[in-house]
Amino acid sequence: MSNFAFGLGIGTRSAAGQWLEVYYHAPLMNAPENLIQAIAKEVGYEGGNRTIELAENQLKALEVAFLSVDAEDQAELTEILEGTPQPLVLCILENDAQPETTAEVYLKLSLLSHRLAKPHGLNLNGMFGLLPNIAWTSEGAIAVNELAKRQLLARAQGRILEVYSVDKFPKMANYAVPEGIRIGDASRIRLGAYVGEGTTVMHEGFINFNAGTLGVSMVEGRISAGVVVGNGSDLGGGCSTMGTLSGGNNVVISVGENCLIGANAGLGLPLGDRCTIEAGLYVTGSSKVTLLDENKTVSVVKAGELAGKSDLLFRRNSQTGQIEVKTNQSAIELNAELHKHN
Repeated sequence: MSNFAFGLGIGTRSAAGQWLEVYYHAPLMNAPENLIQAIAKEVGYEGGNRTIELAENQLKALEVAFLSVDAEDQAELTEILEGTPQPLVLCILENDAQPETTAEVYLKLSLLSHRLAKPHGLNLNGMFGLLPNIAWTSEGAIAVNELAKRQLLARAQGRILEVYSVDKFPKMANYAVPEGIRIGDASRIRLGAYVGEGTTVMHEGFINFNAGTLGVSMVEGRISAGVVVGNGSDLGGGCSTMGTLSGGNNVVISVGENCLIGANAGLGLPLGDRCTIEAGLYVTGSSKVTLLDENKTVSVVKAGELAGKSDLLFRRNSQTGQIEVKTNQSAIELNAELHKHN
């Protein structure tokens, strides 16, 4: 019995029974066939992509099934969850088809943030329609139409219900904190972000879903949805990358390895390796740039024609205002002290 992804989750539902969110402690990709077969016997799974709400008595049976195939981590999870009043769900994906339930979306976002899948590696088509807008509060996820009543109830009990955000996405750190990272402000990294080992995200840094860093990076700017930053690249304070949902259209904006996007700069095209964009310069694919060879003009082209090219330095001529592109002779080396995590 083939399997693409699997997760045992504990979640939150609205008063109307709608799933608001699901937490997967230890999701799996390409789970062993014997594990899926053992699960199938206990929950009636017969294949396909299924979201199965679990009854309390099924949890003990799952623990036995997990132990029968030496899946001790999953068995420990069922033991911890035993007796919880919170709703439980089993999500089994035979293939990477378009998600059909909220639980499936949360499983896929969790796979990204657990570094089990890389950005653009999962089918997330249609996910927005499956993610309810939620008030993320000091008492967990609350349906927006239930928030006012919960706030009143809290006040009546002498408490204040803190509302941290109203959004479709929660912060990643409440669902997954991968090894070897530093985060200045956890609220600025959404679930579904891929944060590579060795990455530091400072307080003004931001990483959206289905985007992130593949290795060691210093992020003090914005990594928009769909943008992938290669190992050894830094994003300076206040800089921005144009996401696939915010003007990048179907072009996947990316940053190669050992690049530097200067403070308050911007990127709207894919960069190759060892490229630099000077501070304050925003370069889009349609920007007219002057190619220089030893400070002599070679030609004027659209920046998009340089997409994916390596060893380029983008700068603005302070006298003419023109964007100039030179071969980048200086390699970008990260400050080792800034990237220590131990």
